[in-house]
Amino acid sequence: MSSKTPVRVDGRDLVLTNLGKVLYPEAGFTKAEVIDYYSRIAPVLLPHLAGRPLTAKRYPNGVDGAFFFEKNAPSHVPEWLRRATLPVPGSTMDRDTIDFAIVGDLPSLVYYANLAALELHVPQWRVSPDGTARPPDTLVFDLDPGAPATIVECCRVALALREVLAADGLNARPKTSGSKGMQLYAPWDGRQEPSAYAKELAQRLEKADPALVVSVMAKKARPGKVFIDWSQNNPAKTTIAPYSLRARPYPTVSTPLTWEEVEECGHPGDLVFTAADVLARVEEHGDLFARA
Repeated sequence: MSSKTPVRVDGRDLVLTNLGKVLYPEAGFTKAEVIDYYSRIAPVLLPHLAGRPLTAKRYPNGVDGAFFFEKNAPSHVPEWLRRATLPVPGSTMDRDTIDFAIVGDLPSLVYYANLAALELHVPQWRVSPDGTARPPDTLVFDLDPGAPATIVECCRVALALREVLAADGLNARPKTSGSKGMQLYAPWDGRQEPSAYAKELAQRLEKADPALVVSVMAKKARPGKVFIDWSQNNPAKTTIAPYSLRARPYPTVSTPLTWEEVEECGHPGDLVFTAADVLARVEEHGDLFARA
C-alpha cells in the first residue's frame, strides 16, 4: 500500500510517496534519504541543471530493480514545473519533439527525487528563456577506464588533458563519474564544433601515449587503457550532472574534485564519495565546480 506524505516546498505543494522504501539495499538507503540528499545539495546542484533539458534515469524499485531513461516529462508533472518542447531528429521513438523538464528550483528537484530519479543527466547546452536550444556552453571529456585500468589511470589522462586545454586557453575542472571513471569539463566559447575539437585532442593524446589512451569506442581496443569519449559533446547526448547520485550498490555521487586530489590519487578508493561525503565536502569547499 502506497504511503503518501503531503509537503510544502518553497511555496509548492507536493505529495511524497513511499518514503521508507529502500532504494539502495546494500546501504539501507531509503527514498527519504535520497530526497533529503537532493534537498540539501540543491544550492550547488541546481546551477548545473538550470536551463538544461533533463534526462532522468529512474529506479522505482531501487538500484537492483529495473530502470528506465525518461526524457519526456511525465504526464502528471505539475503545471509549475518548467518544460521546453525541443526537436529530436533521429529519435529512436519516432518522435519529432520531446517535452523536456527543466529543473531549476528546489520543488522541481524534490518532485524528481520522489519519482526515484536517482540519476540526473543533462546536455552541454541550455535553452533560452523562450525555450529554444542555445549553442553548447560546455566542453566535456568522459574518461572511461577499461579493466584492469581504473580511475587512477583516468587521473593521469586528466592531467595530460588539463595541459593541452590550458595551452588553448581553456580551464578544465575534474569530477568523478560516481561510477568507475571521471569527466573533465571546460567552458566552451564556440571556436569550432565541440565534438570535432574534442576528437582532435583525444587523438593527439592517444598518439602521444598509445599504451594509456584510446580515442575509439571499440571494446577490443580498450582493455588496460582509458577511453577519452569525445562524442559526449554531440548535442543529442547527455552526461551525468555534477552532484547527481549514481545507481551503484552504495549511494555514490558524481563528485567535483580538486586538482590536488587528481594529482595524488594512488588507489581507486581514494576518489569514491557517497552522499554523506559530498555534503561534508560542500560544507568545507563550497562548489568546486563553480566557474572561475
